Amino acid sequence: MSEGKVYYPVVHTEEILAILSKIAVFGGLNDRQLHEIFSLLKMLSYAPGEYVFKQGEAPSCIYIVLTGEVKIIYDIEGVTLELASFGAGDCFGETSVIGIQSHSSSALAVATSELIVLEHKALLDIFQTDKELFGLLILNIARETSRRLHRLDEVVAKYVLSKKDN
Repeated sequence: MSEGKVYYPVVHTEEILAILSKIAVFGGLNDRQLHEIFSLLKMLSYAPGEYVFKQGEAPSCIYIVLTGEVKIIYDIEGVTLELASFGAGDCFGETSVIGIQSHSSSALAVATSELIVLEHKALLDIFQTDKELFGLLILNIARETSRRLHRLDEVVAKYVLSKKDN
């Protein structure tokens, strides 16, 4: 739901580059590539209770939490489930940006939050200008998605076992 939000420039280059280098999506990138990514980043601020995006919306960005907290929530038949919570240095939205489908859940700021964003358009620009960097980003996103699916498999298996015992 970044539409209508006012982007502002990313400052504190070294601080942001240090954060990027610790995020799996940007893992293995060299200094030139990290600086290229940095040059494409923007900032957004969210107040507590403000949606970053809503379930069903088209994905628009990869988000990195600089400050604050964002919860990923899923609404099903009037019941809201909290799926994840992201704090400083965490990244979310990357799977949706490379997928074709709309967001399967919502992201809600639960505290005043500053987010660093890499827009979908910027990712497409990387595809046009630096295929090697684009390939690394997509591979990293695929790896992170696989890790999350693996953790989800464990959660679902434990849930099924708990229902079986009841």
